[in-house]
Amino acid sequence: MIRKIIFALLVLLALVTMASRTYAIEISGSPFATEGAPLPAHINSQHENVIVVDPREHNWGAYDKKGKLVRWGIATAGSDRCEDTPHSCRTTTGYFRIHSLGNSDCISHKYDGAAMPYCMFFNGSQALHGSTDIQFENRSHGCVRVHIDDAMWLRYHFVEGPNESNHFRGTQIIIRPY
Repeated sequence: MIRKIIFALLVLLALVTMASRTYAIEISGSPFATEGAPLPAHINSQHENVIVVDPREHNWGAYDKKGKLVRWGIATAGSDRCEDTPHSCRTTTGYFRIHSLGNSDCISHKYDGAAMPYCMFFNGSQALHGSTDIQFENRSHGCVRVHIDDAMWLRYHFVEGPNESNHFRGTQIIIRPY
């Protein structure tokens, strides 16, 4: 029994150590690392999973059906002004539903086939997706970029697309104001 407890603690320590090497500035976002997150520990989730994105604070949080924060990380949202257009590229703020899901090969059909691994579309062509270009500033053309491993976790372990069991209402995503 004691060996099993020691083994479990060693595994947990290894996970925490790996996570701290992966993200120098943020915590891993693992279910064990939500303490001290810069997001509320609980929200009113209406008994469904919810993703909250805060472009002002450059972070996102995944809340379970009980409203408990289960994972979080850095998010890069849409820029005030994109270099290739005179218009704002800000991510539209408000309440949305995930309406389409992609896999690791997801690409942008609007921006020259740009990689958008594990894309989760919520507002027309705006999506939450993985990227290697995650910064504490809003630089995208309107999508919400998160670390690739976070996007993969969200896509395969948290988000639901529209289906009969959820009355064709995909997972809710809230984009807070800038």
